[in-house]
Amino acid sequence: MLVVKVELWPGGDERRCQELGRMTITNQGGTASAKRGNYTIRLMRRGTSATVQQVAEVLDYPQLSNPVWVLVKRALEALGI
Repeated sequence: MLVVKVELWPGGDERRCQELGRMTITNQGGTASAKRGNYTIRLMRRGTSATVQQVAEVLDYPQLSNPVWVLVKRALEALGI
């Protein structure tokens, strides 16, 4: 599972960190090819890892031929963001 967090560090001070958003990207497994993957995307409520606000999927993703940021972009698009 990938966890993408967006944090605000006021004045660059990590001790005052505030989480602004979180998204998880989970490989569903069971695809016919190890080169492609299906993912479940969960957008979490601000500041929590338990309250899911929205769920989407990225299907048939070429997981070995792209950097992770392309998957994050596709996940955001699947969520309509």
